[in-house]
Amino acid sequence: MLFDEIIDDTYEVSEYPALAGLAQEWLETRPFAGMRVLAATPVFRNTLVQYRALLAGGADLSVGISNDSDAGAEMPCDSGIVALLRESNIPVLGLQDALKAEFRGEGFDLVLDCAGQFSVCHPKYGFVELTRSGVQFYENSEKPVYVADSGIVKRIETSLGTGEGYVRALLQLGYGNAGRNGTDAGGAGAAFAGKSFVVFGSGKVGQGIVLQLLREGAYVQVVTDKARGVSPFLDANGVPVTDCNDLKSVVALVSAADFVVTATGVKGALDRPELTAALLSSKAVLANMGVEDEYGLDVPAGRVLAEKKPLNFILEEPTHLKYIDASLALHGALGELLVREAGASDKKNAGPMDPPSELEQRILSMTMQDGLIGPEIAEMLSL
Repeated sequence: MLFDEIIDDTYEVSEYPALAGLAQEWLETRPFAGMRVLAATPVFRNTLVQYRALLAGGADLSVGISNDSDAGAEMPCDSGIVALLRESNIPVLGLQDALKAEFRGEGFDLVLDCAGQFSVCHPKYGFVELTRSGVQFYENSEKPVYVADSGIVKRIETSLGTGEGYVRALLQLGYGNAGRNGTDAGGAGAAFAGKSFVVFGSGKVGQGIVLQLLREGAYVQVVTDKARGVSPFLDANGVPVTDCNDLKSVVALVSAADFVVTATGVKGALDRPELTAALLSSKAVLANMGVEDEYGLDVPAGRVLAEKKPLNFILEEPTHLKYIDASLALHGALGELLVREAGASDKKNAGPMDPPSELEQRILSMTMQDGLIGPEIAEMLSL
């Protein structure tokens, strides 16, 4: 099958147990046979494993990129992998390409979207949205939309993988203690021992970043909306939390920080004059880990690492496959569910829906039993 050599030379099956299990099953059941499927997951080497599973299921596969999308946030991609897909005769389409295909009567049966890039398309069976930030583009959808980020499986990627990717990207750029690889669990030789970090956001991504930074010996403070509650995880680890509306205190934190990272999931979350001034005058290394520009237009892109794009996307593998496997598997499995439900007698509701808990538990079980990160997931679930 396509991509076998790259996948087999790069990964062990234990790094993608859920996708491997689905691919094996789909080779027999062929749930997407004869169907045009658009997969708009950010295009990197590890997403080849998702494409291979969809092809095993019989999909007539196209890959979506956001080179011309006005709907949703622009998503980075690996140009080398894009070229490989085209060499393999797999269409790679921007939004306008997809809309032109619909106009020619060559629309899609199913769209596996990310960040709402293709939310204006009209797939026969509906959409599966990978991220929470993309839900806003589907609120008034006339088609059913499963949101993979609504349940527990996506926490593996966001709470474990994204935080690890942020630390790994900083190390690749030369920040952190010399010679460290981000593995020292908070000891004196840890990558960021003695460094101060301010993390904006206390959701899944923010907590994952905090977890990784604590492991690397950093001193971490969090800025969040305390009116919405404070995570027990932060309390349990003694992480100071400042309310985002206490601007005087927030400005003081930023002014004294070595590193600032945004993970609120809200476009322009830091776009307040006092805070913008503090960011511009601070010595801190600024980074964004959200899909949107969380700093606002008054903070120049050049002041933020990676021009405000999610920092882990500078990496060859932004999130290690072992952390993203379950999310990509759920993404595809929810697409299969949409197809099955289309044949049911009851008409499916339009608009965003949570994934069924039994399907999530199945993916979670495959990941914990057959994958490398079972102990990490168990620790995450206990937080």
